[in-house]
Amino acid sequence: MTPRTFQHNLPAEPNGFVGRERDMAELRQLLDVTRAVTLCGTGGIGKSRLALHLAGAQVDEYDDGVWLVEFADLQQPDLVVRRVANAVGVVEEADRQLTDTLSAALRPRRLLLVLDNCEHLIEACADICQTLLASCPRLRIVATSREPLRMPGETIWRVPPLSLPPPNAPLTPEGLARHEAVRLFAERAAAARPGFAITAENAEPLARLCGALDGVPLAIELAAARVRVLSVEQIAARLGDRFRLLGNGDRTAPPRQRTLRATIDWSHELLTEPEQVLLRRLAGFAGWSLEMAEQICTGDDLPAEDVLDLLTALVDKSLIVVDREVAGEVRYRMLDTIRQYAAERLIEAGEAEDLRCRSRDYAVHTTERISATGMALIPAPWSVTVASFRRYDCDEDNLRSILGHCLEHGDAEEGLRICTALRPCWVVRGYFTEGGAWFDSFLALDAPEVPPAVRGAALVGRAQIAYHEQDPAQVEERALEGLALCRAGGDDVGVGSALNVLAEVDLREGRLEHAAARIEEAFTTARACGDAWNEGYALGTRGALAALQGRLREAQRSGEAALAVMRRIDQQWGAARTLSGLGMLAQVRGDHAAARRYYEEALPILREVEARPEIARCLAGIARVALDQGDLALGRTHLTESLMLSHSTGARLSVARGLEAFAALTAREGDLRRTVQLAGAAAALREQVGSPPMSGARLEGLLAPARRQLGPPLLMQLWAEGREMPIDEAVACAIETETADASPVPGDHTHAARSDLSRVTPTAPTNTLTPREHEITLLIARGLSNRGIADELVISPATAARHVANIFIKLGFSSRAQVAAWAVENGHGYEASG
Repeated sequence: MTPRTFQHNLPAEPNGFVGRERDMAELRQLLDVTRAVTLCGTGGIGKSRLALHLAGAQVDEYDDGVWLVEFADLQQPDLVVRRVANAVGVVEEADRQLTDTLSAALRPRRLLLVLDNCEHLIEACADICQTLLASCPRLRIVATSREPLRMPGETIWRVPPLSLPPPNAPLTPEGLARHEAVRLFAERAAAARPGFAITAENAEPLARLCGALDGVPLAIELAAARVRVLSVEQIAARLGDRFRLLGNGDRTAPPRQRTLRATIDWSHELLTEPEQVLLRRLAGFAGWSLEMAEQICTGDDLPAEDVLDLLTALVDKSLIVVDREVAGEVRYRMLDTIRQYAAERLIEAGEAEDLRCRSRDYAVHTTERISATGMALIPAPWSVTVASFRRYDCDEDNLRSILGHCLEHGDAEEGLRICTALRPCWVVRGYFTEGGAWFDSFLALDAPEVPPAVRGAALVGRAQIAYHEQDPAQVEERALEGLALCRAGGDDVGVGSALNVLAEVDLREGRLEHAAARIEEAFTTARACGDAWNEGYALGTRGALAALQGRLREAQRSGEAALAVMRRIDQQWGAARTLSGLGMLAQVRGDHAAARRYYEEALPILREVEARPEIARCLAGIARVALDQGDLALGRTHLTESLMLSHSTGARLSVARGLEAFAALTAREGDLRRTVQLAGAAAALREQVGSPPMSGARLEGLLAPARRQLGPPLLMQLWAEGREMPIDEAVACAIETETADASPVPGDHTHAARSDLSRVTPTAPTNTLTPREHEITLLIARGLSNRGIADELVISPATAARHVANIFIKLGFSSRAQVAAWAVENGHGYEASG
């Protein structure tokens, strides 16, 4: 196995973690004996910070990492499962519940999930926690919430306030520094005003201040920020006034509303009016950049040129947090408590709807510009495209929120435009199910006002995603409808895209003449309108067509031409896909050195944009080359990474292909028992996703040696065992490095001992040759005609012809020469056993 690259997605702690040593020790012990811990407490008590610090200290304890799932900005309960899946890198599959995919992907993993801010999604969070805990035995969960999840097995741990000086304790600097609340204030105050320290003069008001704040960390940090302009005595006096004012109100209100709101009210009142305006308008974002704030939050009352200074002031006053730098831009966010407070102020100001519309329009403009850049309609270097993927990662939650609001308000045109613009990201990252779901939701709206050009481009985008979902019928339906609308609207780029995806479906379905016509029209249309992306894409598809027709030199020329176009426009993802195609072509020619060179050139480009489906395919290509060259160790290394990557995303068809590759590897390693099991597991997965089975020729090539050495009864038993393996066990069976005992003993499950497979009913592999058909393949290899075969086997010519036809169908061949070559390549045929 390759070393783990990522062990967590935890953010770096923005400053020192103060106190809570006893809490940390208790929680560590608790995680050793319980599988689900919920940190409960009032807002601002430090639940999230404690959970993140605890998680950071546990990274080395979990082989499969520690993963944070943040719910503070999520409002829709039905998106909870998707948020968890995104955090751990699992993508949706068509026709399968995401909960099932997620449970299956996490079942073998030893990891810690940190679910932060669950209180407003309490039922959905409880449901997914209960499901995952029941199906994933090595999973641990730490949740933060203002109330318990109330699920079986949950341990509720109340987060206490920071320790405070007792009422009658001596107020000396040394004595006060032993208490967590005072220590936190002192450290944050020193950061705001270098040189600040606890002294005999400020000890008494400092103790009073921390007591008035109830030891709540957020309130203490907000107060500490004020030392830049106020003394501790002034802060304590002002804060006391605010608490008295709120304390005379509703005594049944939650503690956060009685104390922390007073703190934030006070902090808010200290802001200038422009600072207040900016703060409330920033509440609409899960995170943002300076440019976003300047574009969305400004107006006559807030000039764009003032935003930087205002933002800096809000950071200084601890109301905004500097998050991290992404693609050369600093990102900002609010603490959840502050964001909720600011959101209420936004509603009170009557600005929420206007901000929603401005955010929507900004998303339309920005995503369309990024998409046009990525497709080289706007010239830009590859680094700009890479940066756009980094920004997409940061703004995923903002974009989902905007799409959700568009759907809720019936903004079909804007929603379709955003979906069309996001399609390249969804395709590259493998987010096919999510992207398809958004497209379908907006296309289903009754919105006759949507311009035909917008709907046409969206239909083509949906078709492209359906192609990757292995749904040829939907590809054709959507692409043909989109093609007609694009033609009518004069959208030549859309026409080229539609023709390209239709040509790909034609190739996949074996309609080569249709494919050729569409490829040439796509190429001509794209070149005429200066659409280099679709021109290069058509050239690549032309190469694939030539390869299928056996015209390998022409295929190489088309591939090289496509590569030249992609490099000319600096579209390196397109170049990498083309390089992978050239690698496959080189393998067909038997040029292993060239194939490996192509794959290895493509791989770092794909890693740069985290194109996980293409990375997995590229790694598998390198592995196949290694196997062809006899380097089984290198082949296993790359196949392992490829299969684990496919498995981690929940993509079952990719896993099936990976298991087939491992079946070939284990056959080379002499582990024929495992070869049969893995081939059976792959066949079952293909059936589950509705994918055509492995070609009969490949399957026979894998199984024939096992049939000879192990005998048909044991082969049938092993095949049935493989078909019954859960997907995680099949993956584990593949990547294990120890070789099983090759002795043909039924019921020996060295590689798949996790489930009881000993009682499965032996099953013959489908689409494989019978003993008689094996005899006939040898006779075909000797050059005998049907009449000759009939004479040799003393059967009728009609029977011989029927057997030959069946052999063609099962092996997927169309000529006797192909059958003969296959028979020679795969040994001496079938030898019956016992």
